[in-house]
Amino acid sequence: MGCQSTASNDKQKSDKTEKTTEHRTLTVEVFDRGQPGQPDLNDNYWTRYINDNFGKENNVTVKFVTVPRSEEVDKLNVLMASNQAPDISFTYNQGVVYNYVKQGGLADLGPALEQYGSTLTNYLGDEVLKYGKFDGKQFAIPGKRTVLIANNTFIRKDWLDKLGLPVPKTPEEFFDTMVAFKEKNPGDVQGVIPYGYALQPAYPGLGYIPEAFKPSNLSEEEFATTQTLNMFSNSNWNLPGYKDAVKYMNKMYHAGLISPGFGTDKDGKQLDADISNGKVGAFQTNWDGPYRTSPGTLTNLKNNVPGAELIPIDPWANDAGEYPKAGYAPNGMYIIIPKSSKNVDLAIQYLNWMADPEVTLFLQNGKEGEDYNMVNGVPVQTGTTTSGDKMMTVANNLDYDILSNGIELGDPEKNAAAISAGYPGFEEQVENALKVGSVGYYAPYYHSIPNSADAKNNAQLTSLSAQMLAKLIAAKPADVDSLYKSLVQQYMDQGGQEVYDEYVKNYKEQNNK
Repeated sequence: MGCQSTASNDKQKSDKTEKTTEHRTLTVEVFDRGQPGQPDLNDNYWTRYINDNFGKENNVTVKFVTVPRSEEVDKLNVLMASNQAPDISFTYNQGVVYNYVKQGGLADLGPALEQYGSTLTNYLGDEVLKYGKFDGKQFAIPGKRTVLIANNTFIRKDWLDKLGLPVPKTPEEFFDTMVAFKEKNPGDVQGVIPYGYALQPAYPGLGYIPEAFKPSNLSEEEFATTQTLNMFSNSNWNLPGYKDAVKYMNKMYHAGLISPGFGTDKDGKQLDADISNGKVGAFQTNWDGPYRTSPGTLTNLKNNVPGAELIPIDPWANDAGEYPKAGYAPNGMYIIIPKSSKNVDLAIQYLNWMADPEVTLFLQNGKEGEDYNMVNGVPVQTGTTTSGDKMMTVANNLDYDILSNGIELGDPEKNAAAISAGYPGFEEQVENALKVGSVGYYAPYYHSIPNSADAKNNAQLTSLSAQMLAKLIAAKPADVDSLYKSLVQQYMDQGGQEVYDEYVKNYKEQNNK
């Protein structure tokens, strides 16, 4: 028996050796963001690093399959349906992943993760990994999101100073400040826009304004079933206080305080132009929006209006005097492996390799001494990764470093310093924006059971929400109550009720109620 066992073990080792010596190709999705001047997305500085390191070590060619960022869900659906999806695919849409799970289209990653993913498991931890579990099985590997805040409200501080006004700290003070901006036009511009707003169909919402009108004592079930995602959610029509937030915007509109063409600025480009040209007094956007190189809002504003200054503020106080801010869950994208893939083990090994801190550091920053210099333990870019073969088409190179949605140095304070260092010329402002945006942060409710009705109805309800907001904001104030009631009824009839009912059902099942 002893000899037989040894022979069996030797056979297993031999099989494993043969398997690793056979050359294989691992296909990996990469977003094509259509950036001007971007390199070949399958052959550049980063892909060669991946193939020179992981590839050669494992006798593998890693081939990248481009998917247009703006069409990622549609394209992935086509690839999955035709069994042509890359071995490593991904999406940010939980509902899409759940549809694949229900259709039996995804590989169960649990066994491979246990065998090949120790570094990966330690890096993500249970708190992140749980977002990839469906029906008790690990069908997705969630990326790790390092910056969880979402939005900030920005205001022209030079306008406040010129008028001798304090920073507004309540919705009422904010409204009065916008009135002063309109009446006194401190920027001396034609067509002053106190509050810049664009209703974008892909993310219809009111930013953090509803937080000021939402009761502070919502029950857990109300929170879980009416504010299901974040401030971009189109499922907030049942949220207590949401109608009051709509009324607030309606009042702003009729006082001439918001962008007159808010309903037709479908991509927000007109708003960006108005801010850049010095016409806008305040607005909401991504927490770091003004400091980004694209569209370069603050840089353009300073070039057009010397002395202009934007600061993040916190005016959306609720009934308890608190400043809650819905943010992102700790997971980033959902990394999935199609059931048709013959490389499940290899895909997990690839992700496990990527979880190594040295690999993460390189993929996010490049080579020390060339692409970045380490200052006080923080990598500071030298500017080599903004063009040519080394060009990163997105901050922190997250299209190749798919495990990390944001810079990751293993320490929150270092992460914050490194994030700020990534905005040359605006380091202090970005650090302040991080602090302001973090006050009152809360994560969306974790639903262990995905909402299939939401996955089915999301697109049409999102579109309908945009139409509803456009009508309600511009409606006669006396008509808002009745119009709100009729439009919400229409929303519920067209799938909203089905989504809400399933959230209630799933919540009770999840909590055994």
